[in-house]
Amino acid sequence: MPTDRTLITVSDLVRKATAIVDPQGQDPAVVEFADRYADDDEPVRGVLDELEERLAWGADEDPPVVMAQALVLYLGHRTDEYDDDPDELLRLAARAEFDGAPPERV
Repeated sequence: MPTDRTLITVSDLVRKATAIVDPQGQDPAVVEFADRYADDDEPVRGVLDELEERLAWGADEDPPVVMAQALVLYLGHRTDEYDDDPDELLRLAARAEFDGAPPERV
């Protein structure tokens, strides 16, 4: 991860989010989500306006993928929290991206 938070890329955020929702890397849908964005090396600050649409392309309804997408969106706007506690990040992302009420399947 870059020390300059303005250089955090979409792929950095996707790797972080997928490591949080699937620490063992055993969920095939999460692995596929991570692979889809593995080469997306654009700084996230440059694509914030289109990030939600970008992540929705080919979106999976698998609950861990939905949560990983929420984490990427949350961290895209809050790169200062990149190294915070994973459980806290999940809570904050759920609150921010689902208005505090994530879908039951998530």
